[in-house]
Amino acid sequence: MSSASKITASAVAVAFLLTLAARAQDEKPGQRSASQTKSESVPADPPDSTTQGTVDVGGQHITYTAVAGIITVGATDADDAQLGPDGKPIPGSQLALSAPKDPADAPPLAHMFYVAYFKTGTNAEDRPVTFFYNGGPGSSTMWLHLGSLGPRYVETGDTHLPGAPYKLVDNPYCLLDTSDLVFIDMPGTGFGRMTGKDAGKAFWGLGQDAGAFARFIARFLTTYNRWNSPKFLFGESYGTTRSAVLANLLENRKNIDLNGVMLLGEIFNFPIGIGVGGGRPGMDLPFELALPTYAATAWFHKKLTPQPPDLAAFLQQVEDFAMGDYMHALAEGNAITDTEKQSVAEKIHAYTGLPVDYVLKANLRVNGGEFEKTFEDDQDMTTGRYDTRFLGPTIDPLSESAEYDPQSAAISSAYVSLINLYLRDDLKYGAGETYLPDALFDGVHWNWTREGRGGYGAGGVNVSSDLADAMKTNPHLKVMVNDGYYDLATPFFAAQYEEQHLPIPPSLTKNIEYNWYESGHMAYVRDECRKQLHDRVAAFIRSADGDGQ
Repeated sequence: MSSASKITASAVAVAFLLTLAARAQDEKPGQRSASQTKSESVPADPPDSTTQGTVDVGGQHITYTAVAGIITVGATDADDAQLGPDGKPIPGSQLALSAPKDPADAPPLAHMFYVAYFKTGTNAEDRPVTFFYNGGPGSSTMWLHLGSLGPRYVETGDTHLPGAPYKLVDNPYCLLDTSDLVFIDMPGTGFGRMTGKDAGKAFWGLGQDAGAFARFIARFLTTYNRWNSPKFLFGESYGTTRSAVLANLLENRKNIDLNGVMLLGEIFNFPIGIGVGGGRPGMDLPFELALPTYAATAWFHKKLTPQPPDLAAFLQQVEDFAMGDYMHALAEGNAITDTEKQSVAEKIHAYTGLPVDYVLKANLRVNGGEFEKTFEDDQDMTTGRYDTRFLGPTIDPLSESAEYDPQSAAISSAYVSLINLYLRDDLKYGAGETYLPDALFDGVHWNWTREGRGGYGAGGVNVSSDLADAMKTNPHLKVMVNDGYYDLATPFFAAQYEEQHLPIPPSLTKNIEYNWYESGHMAYVRDECRKQLHDRVAAFIRSADGDGQ
């Protein structure tokens, strides 16, 4: 997830690229955007902070070391090779010799903030290490850090939380029982910053961003002597897009074999996403792939008559209809008969609770924003996008689409508040600095072009071939797909479709596993789903590692 700002209907396509956290804080020295004033000097990175902690997981009392700090990477592999362990250009290197007097004219560098957790009393050489990051593009990783498998988590519910104080508690489903953990904030977020000329253009793009993460991971492995550790990626939302490109870069440019890639809220093929592709004439697949999520939402809110007793069995029926009669009806376009159109509309009503007349008026094609606005329209309530279990008062009863996301509004303040408290009070990092929940793009647009692989704007991006190349290069690479039934930002059926259409030989399909949760985009916000996520991820790491500890 990304920005806490409320997502307008006009921003839904871009919000698919998930900016949930609010730009709630002003920039301060040491935390500037890409448009750095030339006359300013570049402040030194704060020193790393090392603290100790404990957490109880599954009856095991775990002692750990936490390191909060900065790793600096160059904009290219060539630049990065000229940086010393302190992140500064090596004396005598071309990077150092060409450094101008004005820091703002220097080659761009990304000072990336991270928090790493190391279980004590283990053999670091063969101890698995998992790299976590959120998406956006533009989000910090506070969501995964304080919501999923770290040692502390934010207590939330299924409704809008009251105001502060919020609760940050020990996480009984922390993954430290199985792997060391590294939570990475993308360039320009968290306590990180970017310096040098055109830094935004150098790091904010599909390939540029993945390249920065690849260089970060290589530097981390060197800093902590973890080159021989089993290595895993865990990306959420746009972080899954990053994972596909990043896995390819690590495998084929860095010669770093990964043991596994874990995906939560997957989006590889943007044109088939209901938030991006839905609404384009002739592009019907987004509607077909979103229909099971509409149906799951109706099941959860008990809008079906009769109410099916088993969600999974019910959704199998809906999936068969979506890829059968519904796909056929949409493929007919204007040639569809009135009789068939009426029959399909009635079936959609039976599966989703949407009024038959509304479905007919929508020409059988209801996009995500329209569903969110219309589903509980009789109650004057808007349905969540990131988690359709959440409802909130409708802002404009006459609008066609949802004007904000109720789940984002419900939990974002707690995450922003507690990440600031936790990093400063518990991890002893960030005094006097501003933590940016997401990037201040400051007029710099994300570059969606992928080095010869196409992609113009978010609507044209498809990174499926990147993951496929990584899997073919490393046939032992395992992939774990995780998605929530109530996630309308990245529907679970679309994730399954993407994986089943990867350009890989049949022999590699056995390396992919699928896990669905009765939750939304952030599956971990439900305690029972966070436990499921922990147990499944731990089992995945053990199977991909061979002897995970």
